[in-house]
Amino acid sequence: MLKRKILKDLLYWKNNHRNNCLMVIGARQVGKTYIIKKFAEENYENFYELNFLENESFTNIFDKDLSSNNILTQISLYFSNFAINPGKTLIFLDEIQICPNAITALKFLAQDDRIDVIVSGSTLGMTYKKVKSFPVGYVDRIYMNSLDFEEFLWARGINEDQIEYIKSFYDKKLSVPEAVHDKMMNLFKEFIILGGMPDVINEFLLSNNFNSAKNVQKRIIEDYKSDIVKYATDNDKPKIRACFDSIPAQLAKENKKFKYSLSDKNANKERYFGALEWLNDAGITNFCYNLNNLELPLEGNKDRDSFKVYMADTGLLMAMLEDGSQTEIMNGNLGIYKGAIYENIVSDMLVKEGYNLYFYKNTKGTIEMDFFIRDKDSLIPVEVKANDNSTLSLKKLIESNNYKDIKYGIKLCNKNIGFNGKFYTFPYFMTFLLKRYIRETK
Repeated sequence: MLKRKILKDLLYWKNNHRNNCLMVIGARQVGKTYIIKKFAEENYENFYELNFLENESFTNIFDKDLSSNNILTQISLYFSNFAINPGKTLIFLDEIQICPNAITALKFLAQDDRIDVIVSGSTLGMTYKKVKSFPVGYVDRIYMNSLDFEEFLWARGINEDQIEYIKSFYDKKLSVPEAVHDKMMNLFKEFIILGGMPDVINEFLLSNNFNSAKNVQKRIIEDYKSDIVKYATDNDKPKIRACFDSIPAQLAKENKKFKYSLSDKNANKERYFGALEWLNDAGITNFCYNLNNLELPLEGNKDRDSFKVYMADTGLLMAMLEDGSQTEIMNGNLGIYKGAIYENIVSDMLVKEGYNLYFYKNTKGTIEMDFFIRDKDSLIPVEVKANDNSTLSLKKLIESNNYKDIKYGIKLCNKNIGFNGKFYTFPYFMTFLLKRYIRETK
């Protein structure tokens, strides 16, 4: 079984939810159903799963009377051993996007203190407009991603003590021993190729074969395309598909800001932005917004009309590229895609650390920065280098008197840990520790 951090979040919810239902949101195939079932097995005596995709007749339960007593009575007809043990009974409504009335019913189920309720679905963000009355104030939310890098390390046999050993060099800002650095970089390259989808990781662990794992990735991509057909409106389907298929080409450009014409020569924001939002709501992509001004707060300075679109799982992006890309990554050379791949994996890791994504490019094009994060009172530029070139933009941002919120920066590349008095250098694989560093420097 793959070890997942979200189990701790689920347990915290169980002990602190004040009767609220829990909505687990995430893209298709990130492991939501499996992990909720495992959580139920370990923490409840009575567990009942209603999967609306496997059995659409469950939707009939939510047709009219949405009172908790009526719903539980109807559920009992489907389970011969149905019993309610107060505080020890979990109802799990899976693929709830198929039954919008069940979302409305959460208000009434939340008020029944005999049961806990968890719901999950792959495209919840796109169903709210179909819900008659969303249960505001009665639902807690947890967003579930595919495996992050630390979870991937666990899956590859790197235990927590070994990870703490690696973290110790980060904490002390000391160079990692060369053998450790090389080992971690190889694992990091594997993570780029495989991504974090549980089925992909499990296939690789069984076969030790990247091509076998890629076949699983391609199946997931086809599942995404099937979701477009199933859930999108007829008018939006070709637009969403065009935007999705254009992502590799978007990222291959020197200027990676999303360009609608790469999706369709007649595309524009008015006609196609809704398609991009669909992909983002489905958890397939991550938006990275350009900043109008380099000052805090970040969210208040983003330009909603200027953005990049990254794949939420870098392994799936790799599977969309031409054959041979996996080998190129392991050899440390990916030509035109190289910068895009490393930017995408950093965006992937930052989002899984809880960051929103922002970048900057000034109107003259003389300063560009890949990402920005923050500590308590500083704006921190983060530069991703596919090679070890100079960091002119990073130096300008730190040295200029025009950016009072920028006091230091971070460079991510294939080098060891270092600090030159202006910016820290960290190897790519330590991106998953940035939150730790920011927290400890507050």
